[in-house]
Amino acid sequence: MMGDGVKQILAKPIQLADQITKLADDAHSFRAECQELKAKTERLAGLLRQAARAELYERPTRRIMDDTEQVLDKALALVSKCRANGIMKRLFTIIPAGAFRKMSIGLDNSIGDVSWLLRVSASGDDDGDMHLGLPPIAQNEPILFLIWEQIATLHTSSLDARADAAASLVSLARDNERYGKLIIEEDGVGPLLRLVKEGRLEGQENAARAIGLLGRDPESVEQMILAGVCSVFAKVLKEGPMKVQAMVAWAVSELTANHPKSQDAFAQNNVVRLLVGHLAFETVQEHSKYTIPSKVTSIHSVVMANNAPNLPTIDSALDSSEQPMVRHPIGSQANKNQMHNFVQSTMANRNCNHPPNPFTNNHTAHPTNGRQPPISLAGASIKGREFEDPATKAYMKAMAARALWHLARGNSAVCKSITESKALLCFAVLLEKGEDEVQYNSAMALMEIARVAEVDADLRRSAFKPTSPAARAVVDQFVRIIEKADYNDLLVPCIVSVGCLSRTFRATETRIIGPLVRLLDEREGFVMREAAIALTKFACTENYLHLDHCKAIIHAGGVKSLVQLVYFGEQVVQIAALILLSYIALHVPDSEALAQAEVLTVLEWSSKQAYMVQDAEVDTLLPEAKGRLELYQSRGSRGYH
Repeated sequence: MMGDGVKQILAKPIQLADQITKLADDAHSFRAECQELKAKTERLAGLLRQAARAELYERPTRRIMDDTEQVLDKALALVSKCRANGIMKRLFTIIPAGAFRKMSIGLDNSIGDVSWLLRVSASGDDDGDMHLGLPPIAQNEPILFLIWEQIATLHTSSLDARADAAASLVSLARDNERYGKLIIEEDGVGPLLRLVKEGRLEGQENAARAIGLLGRDPESVEQMILAGVCSVFAKVLKEGPMKVQAMVAWAVSELTANHPKSQDAFAQNNVVRLLVGHLAFETVQEHSKYTIPSKVTSIHSVVMANNAPNLPTIDSALDSSEQPMVRHPIGSQANKNQMHNFVQSTMANRNCNHPPNPFTNNHTAHPTNGRQPPISLAGASIKGREFEDPATKAYMKAMAARALWHLARGNSAVCKSITESKALLCFAVLLEKGEDEVQYNSAMALMEIARVAEVDADLRRSAFKPTSPAARAVVDQFVRIIEKADYNDLLVPCIVSVGCLSRTFRATETRIIGPLVRLLDEREGFVMREAAIALTKFACTENYLHLDHCKAIIHAGGVKSLVQLVYFGEQVVQIAALILLSYIALHVPDSEALAQAEVLTVLEWSSKQAYMVQDAEVDTLLPEAKGRLELYQSRGSRGYH
């Protein structure tokens, strides 16, 4: 609260007050008025000395002491004039009639300001429910002093009063962005984070909500990171009540959405791992392979224990079907000796090979009962969580998915951590069985991961290889939602995801193209546009299987729909359809379906539309596609003319 610097700024006002008191006794004129100023100055000096012994909230202290010092300077100058001795000095010393009245009001205001400062900086245990009112200095900026009052309450009052203060800051931050910046500038983040760690349930929730509301821009988020928000949130996600954990997950999503560079800071504090654990809780069953016995009873168990550090970075491991099988060398004496040495070295180095886990309690890491508890998917204590009400569990999953969505956006490292865990399988299950918000956030998280995988070949090959059961489960849900074609919030993210993953599908994977082509006949423009863009990623030259995919689009009846969209669609739909049609014409120019649909005529018409050729991709692709089509279609294909 108050450091040496704050004590120093109190020294000068106290000295000025003492000087005024002494000079007032020596006044030769206006003695009554000077005695009145002396009485008020003595009262102010007493409050200042009381403040020097107290722990003060620094931000308002500096503002109030600056104003108080100015008032005392003017009072000292006024009292000094009253000491003038002799007729000539008194004659030329002019004191306006209202000077003493104005100075008396100034001292009253300073007394009120310092009294408020003492009250606001004192412990609020006894009067936590009482509003302190605003000091006189706050007339021109009342919100600032209201913010100071709430922050001071967070520093000094009871947990209940601190919870109410956090709720007040939530209201202020929600109502006005400037108020949020003031809360940060006035050092409100630190006490809010302490309340997140130390408060009761309501206070923790309010404080976490306030943190999420304050992080509206990169600069504000940076200040929170410097204040330690990542480690505090990680601790709550590991140990806190589920309602608070859900609010913290929401706050993580807000901070990372408004400042993507914070993703790495949260990931370094194991927030990704903990969020995946919450997503997996009661979504997928834990597997016996997570159990590592403390006593080695067989060569097989030694090998498994030695491999434990090589499990994925998130506590939940890869799907069981992807776990490599362990083969035991038997037969030759050399092999036996090698395995004996391997066992000995493993047992000797087992403890030192495991990096320390900051979230592991030392008392549970080496239990005395001889049995090692299973490694939890949650990466945290889940004791009692099964008794939470279903609404809280659903909200927790929704917020965990939302946080992972924003953490994954454009970040290969985070996406790799997520996909190496059970998260993909969790998302697939939640897409199918979750409630509305859980489904939507899961779909958005998968879309962001797919977008990163589109440009990151290593992630694409590791996370979405065709043999991965988790990846297949995700794709199954994408196809189910696209085939259903309901106009809900899930449809577009699933279309985008399938397009981004186009290079992971084999030529024999025929179930993807048909549902996308059918969406070209829908009535919603944004759906048709996204379907055309997704199909373009299958048909473009960069896709190794573009020829197979183009033929599949033709076979599914896509050419007729695309021609209609180029002629009659909305402008953004027209351009997306034209690009896809051009790729098909470029790669399968001898198609009879193109001739019957008179695609060459469509391309020639499009080349004369100024708004279409202004698109850079159309300008490059259209002439080449038209030239290829002219070469093949000029051979008298049926139905062309």
